[in-house]
Amino acid sequence: MKPLNQNNMAADITVCPGTDCPVKEKCYRFTAPKSELWQSYFLEIPGKIENNKFTCDMYWGEKAESIWNQLKDITDGKDNTGV
Repeated sequence: MKPLNQNNMAADITVCPGTDCPVKEKCYRFTAPKSELWQSYFLEIPGKIENNKFTCDMYWGEKAESIWNQLKDITDGKDNTGV
């Protein structure tokens, strides 16, 4: 088994197939590298259009990598108080 790194870290998140999503190219849940052996996907597409407006409670925007790295540091016991 490979150690967790940026090439296979998406296995630890639920990714989105991006079906009919207008913002999928800007969402980390769609653009993250997928695990070759194990990957979780949403059973239902999390985004929806209501009153001609798209919303998605699971959208993970441009700062996703920064957030991921902060969470990884916290779980690894590194100090993030200055972040």
